[in-house]
Amino acid sequence: MSKEIAVKIEHVSKYFKLPTESTYSLRTAVVNRFKGIKGYKEQHVLKDINFEVNKGDFFGIVGRNGSGKSTLLKIISQIYTPEKGSVYIDGKLVSFIELGVGFNPELTGRENVYMNGAMLGFTTEEVDAMYDDIVEFAELKEFMNQKLKNYSSGMQVRLAFSVAIKAQGDILILDEVLAVGDEAFQRKCNDYFMERKASGKTTILVTHDMGAVKKYCNKAVLIEDGLVKAYGDPDDVANQYSLDNALEMPIAGNEEKSEEKKTEKIKVSDLVVKLNTKNQITPNEQISFDISYKVLEDIDTYIAFSLTDIDKNIWIYNDNSMDYPTIGKGQKNVTYSCRIKNINNLKLRLEVSVRDYDDKMLSFANVENSPIILINRKDISPDDYSAKDSATGLIQRNGEWIFDE
Repeated sequence: MSKEIAVKIEHVSKYFKLPTESTYSLRTAVVNRFKGIKGYKEQHVLKDINFEVNKGDFFGIVGRNGSGKSTLLKIISQIYTPEKGSVYIDGKLVSFIELGVGFNPELTGRENVYMNGAMLGFTTEEVDAMYDDIVEFAELKEFMNQKLKNYSSGMQVRLAFSVAIKAQGDILILDEVLAVGDEAFQRKCNDYFMERKASGKTTILVTHDMGAVKKYCNKAVLIEDGLVKAYGDPDDVANQYSLDNALEMPIAGNEEKSEEKKTEKIKVSDLVVKLNTKNQITPNEQISFDISYKVLEDIDTYIAFSLTDIDKNIWIYNDNSMDYPTIGKGQKNVTYSCRIKNINNLKLRLEVSVRDYDDKMLSFANVENSPIILINRKDISPDDYSAKDSATGLIQRNGEWIFDE
């Protein structure tokens, strides 16, 4: 095993037994056993997982709910044992699976720090050495001798989070939590993770925040249905995750439009939208797509389309300009192109409709004909500014507006 490897996952598989019937007697259980009735079914959560985390990596694990991420973390943390495969760990592991696990509300903040430290495998002397850093980071010095039940929920979260990230382990594991507490504390957490990334300490992060994956991680893995779907470059893994989720999202209002159409005579059919460009581009690249449809009556039509920000559900680009009007019935084929500049990372959905000259919608593209486009900035480094406000002189760096230096 290489000395550079902190965590190595080899052919790991895990399943759980889900009962399908209740057995209340030994006799029934024995009879069912001889009949070949198991009384349970196997839920295979992980299926032959393989990847490596090198020392100094800030490693991201992403995937939708139910994909097996948390189960994988519990196997790495030695809470679960895999049915197959092996896990190699080189170094002292600190796991932060859930906020506040192991905290006792009847004990003081100070007592909880020592108890939680013991649960993480640290001696009293080791917690002594970390205690001041934990309290300082949590900003709770005046409250450490109060019982935890008298803390606000925000104070409890800050203390639990501080114990986890300030514990002097070789490998830190965080499950679906990066920044907690109020805005000021979140900025403090951000600074800590940037320092940790620069220091070369090993961190494994499970998150649904693809911005965090791109910002902090140098490697990542995407788990889907218990299998590794993507592994390696964090931008590629995050983009694949975003694309998979965007493809699953319904088009708002499309169902109602479809119902309305059923009560009217169909005048336009077979609307098909085909994206000519890649579905992952930079802001400087052109978006091109073909539209084809069939007009069933002697009417004039035109195409309207929009590029909608999926996360915010707002139009980023809208075109109802009647650039390519059509006359009469028959098969219609149109090619459109557009370009969107001066924007940062976005998930867009291309939505197309066919309308008559009274602006009445005659057909609306369904989910299969509404392509997803991911726009990612790769023309600037994280240290470069991404925008500038000429009126104020402010520049935008890493998503925040600051004064131009």
